[in-house]
Amino acid sequence: MAKRPGTNDRKDHAGPTFETAAGEGGETHQLASSPEETLTTQQGVPVADDQNSLKAGERGPTLLEDFHFREKIFHFDHERIPERVVHARGFGAHGTFTLAENLSEFTSAKILTEVGEQTPMFVRFSTVAGNKGSSDLARDVRGFAAKFYTKEGNWDIVGNNIPVFFIQDAIKFPDLIHAAKQAPDRGFPQAQTAHDNFWDFISLTPESMHMVMWIMSDRTIPRSFRFIEGFGVHSFRLINAEGKGTYVKFHFKPKLGLQSVTWNEAVKINGADPDFHRRDLWDAINMGSPPEWDLGVQLFDDEFADKFEFDILDATKIIPEEQIPVRRIGSFVLDRVVDNFFAETEQVAFCTQNVVPGIGFTNDPLLQGRNFSYLDTQLKRLGGPNSTHIPINSPKVPVQNFQQDGHMAMRNPRGRVNYEPNSWGGPRENPAAGYRHFSEDLTGRKVQARSATFADHYSQARQFFLSQTSIEQKHIGDALVFELSKVQRVDIREKMVSHLRNIDDKLARTVATGLRLSNFPDPIAAASPPIDLPPSEALSIIRRGPNSFEGRKLAILVTDGASAKIVTALTKAVEKAKAVYEVVTPQIGGAQLDDGTVIEGQQKIDGGPSVLYDAVAIVVSADGAAQLAIDKPAKDFVSDAYAHAKFIGFTADALPFLEKAGVAPDDMDEGVVALDGAKDANAFLDLCGKLRLWDRELKVDLDAAAFLDPLPA
Repeated sequence: MAKRPGTNDRKDHAGPTFETAAGEGGETHQLASSPEETLTTQQGVPVADDQNSLKAGERGPTLLEDFHFREKIFHFDHERIPERVVHARGFGAHGTFTLAENLSEFTSAKILTEVGEQTPMFVRFSTVAGNKGSSDLARDVRGFAAKFYTKEGNWDIVGNNIPVFFIQDAIKFPDLIHAAKQAPDRGFPQAQTAHDNFWDFISLTPESMHMVMWIMSDRTIPRSFRFIEGFGVHSFRLINAEGKGTYVKFHFKPKLGLQSVTWNEAVKINGADPDFHRRDLWDAINMGSPPEWDLGVQLFDDEFADKFEFDILDATKIIPEEQIPVRRIGSFVLDRVVDNFFAETEQVAFCTQNVVPGIGFTNDPLLQGRNFSYLDTQLKRLGGPNSTHIPINSPKVPVQNFQQDGHMAMRNPRGRVNYEPNSWGGPRENPAAGYRHFSEDLTGRKVQARSATFADHYSQARQFFLSQTSIEQKHIGDALVFELSKVQRVDIREKMVSHLRNIDDKLARTVATGLRLSNFPDPIAAASPPIDLPPSEALSIIRRGPNSFEGRKLAILVTDGASAKIVTALTKAVEKAKAVYEVVTPQIGGAQLDDGTVIEGQQKIDGGPSVLYDAVAIVVSADGAAQLAIDKPAKDFVSDAYAHAKFIGFTADALPFLEKAGVAPDDMDEGVVALDGAKDANAFLDLCGKLRLWDRELKVDLDAAAFLDPLPA
């Protein structure tokens, strides 16, 4: 049975029962009734009074002798650790990976060869540019990092929800992040790239143009963590028992399909619920609807790498699925939330260098740099070299070596021996089971240079744009106009349009028109002339849509006197669709339906705007409609849903309210559906499986016609 968000099957432990006593000042103290409930210091010393510090007289100064107060304040003052430089805002969950296909032909890694083996894992989703306190719906890349606790040690795939990156060499990473994050003189803007510094850097970095198409697409404003893809980004290498190598790219494919929101919607979600993505994942897991992904691989050899149009070591390029299909070899489910956010989500340490026997690296210069950088980052954040002693980072297999001491060491070698080789005993090398690096011949001069095979910066950017549906192309144009409109320097805007001319001339003209540039700049000189590539359906969100409302959320706006029959029909249809619903009412206490029953409200109308939902149903009485018609948040509830191309169900009494909200009979399309009975409710939920009626956007957006119609030369 589908449950409404807010219901929680997670059984928290009941707290202890305390006795209470009144203090001399009249305050109430909770007193432990047994030794097991006694509050102690960090040293285990029982605490008699946790309400008052030790003073010289009741109104005198505090005494340094009060070791409990000193320890308590000391610990509080040091609660925070340095936040991640990037990916600071994150949210994680535990899960399990199950292998379905044996890849022993390509790798000796047990996690990829033992079919049916269940491997515990932890996944952390994140944004890149924002600080820890930023909002979930920033237009940004989403980190998708997975830690697999395998029988051969920990394996990390430190990925993103976009398969390419801005830069080709890790030496440019500090510059990219400095340009994207807040300016050093003013400390803003926060969690956004719509500013001069970012676009100045991008306009001077042609290799970023493919990534620009992705970040300006709807991929960077996802509806939920549950509806994003994950990518390992780089070409890695699988190594089999004989030492033979095969190139591999890793993919995470969500079983619920892809889904994003509109930009106007994202802005409003950030205001209504800045924790929207966190709350969504937490609710889904606790309500018994854990999200699942397939783990897929693209496998290819040197022959393919040699004939492929681009260099497989270039992290700004993809291998289209039409050329190398994604082979789905297993799946994972995230079904357990963390017990403590700091201990797990905040302290989890991912490193691209964390691989197991049978999985290795390529010479991708961005990957090579990440292998160095990530370990250094964890040293800074977690205080020393012992981050693997923290439970969330500890392997699930025995750890046996002679490494010792250091900040916060939780384990050290036992006995007198702490070196190798030795004649005393202890752990030894294991040539049969140990990690073996891929053996390859290397030649060449020591140089600081970029391979000429990395020089094409526009062809795949054009391929991505042309692979989108018309509405997705419009959204890319809208995003570019918005972002560049926040750039104050006209020369930076013009330079970006010059780059766009190498991607798609119509897109470039759209952006130039949206910015009202006084001249249409010439295309920028390309290091390698762009080539035309066939579109790839896998690059579009809408073309790969789920056609199902499963995992989505319906808002049912209800007032006193509303039809109990329709409300019941809708809730049953939601359960049938494996979706969830929330009841939105004028008062949080709920509403009394026409059969006398009272339905509880999960959201008050001005606290539960329609941007928080995938579709809405307006089930109101005539009196309720009249009251809502004079309420601005209620009218926004309807007008936003309509503007964001969502499906809207309504009862007959709601018509005057809809009209006051700007949805007159002439505005009603096939996405605005009358609800008269159970049959209509089921049909409405089936229709909601399309997620959006995108054609409506063309009627409500001033810029739509200008983009979709031919532009003048």
